[in-house]
Amino acid sequence: MNQKQLAGEKAADYIEDGMTVGLGTGSTVFYTIQKVGEAVENGLRIKGVSTSASTTKLAESLGIPLVSIDEVDQIDLTIDGADEVDPKLNGIKGGGGALLFEKVVANASSKVIWVVDPAKKVESLGKFPLPVEVIPFGAQRLFRYFEKQGLSPVIRNKENAPYVTDSGHYIIDLHLEKIREPEQLAAWLDSLTGVVEHGLFLNGADLIVVGEADGPEIIEKY
Repeated sequence: MNQKQLAGEKAADYIEDGMTVGLGTGSTVFYTIQKVGEAVENGLRIKGVSTSASTTKLAESLGIPLVSIDEVDQIDLTIDGADEVDPKLNGIKGGGGALLFEKVVANASSKVIWVVDPAKKVESLGKFPLPVEVIPFGAQRLFRYFEKQGLSPVIRNKENAPYVTDSGHYIIDLHLEKIREPEQLAAWLDSLTGVVEHGLFLNGADLIVVGEADGPEIIEKY
């Protein structure tokens, strides 16, 4: 069993009968969703809220009942991946392009668990490029603005065209190397017209499950 699978499957243990569960996106939470599918087949009753088209497709293939985010008042628990996590349980997310829906679902959740492999644990955020989701109109203008600010932006591409998110937006990845003041950066990005969302998830998780070789490590917010 690989480290991602260890983390993903362990997180499924936190799901209880009758819960509304946010289902994240990515290669580690893939194993969580598979485990949830097995539990549903064996009688677990939950409602899932998906964070992406790919997760919806996977959950439906496994028989997990899904509801829209707009059909629920509260999500009991969301399990998702992360691209980087610091000691304060701040994270960078959005490598898979689902950051907007993931943040909407996380903000509606009573508890958030991230599942990661050990390589995702860092002392400070920023080595992983920070995704910034922007509307297509004016995207090049924002790109040039980020360039002038020295943020080393790259418009994410797929098959020689701009990558398009599930909600029809583009992503500009900022190659920052180190983020010294994530709260200040998040507030600044939030203030920019044309920016829909960014991948800084501050105070984003209540608990992290790390797939260590000798078994899952649990890190709780202190």
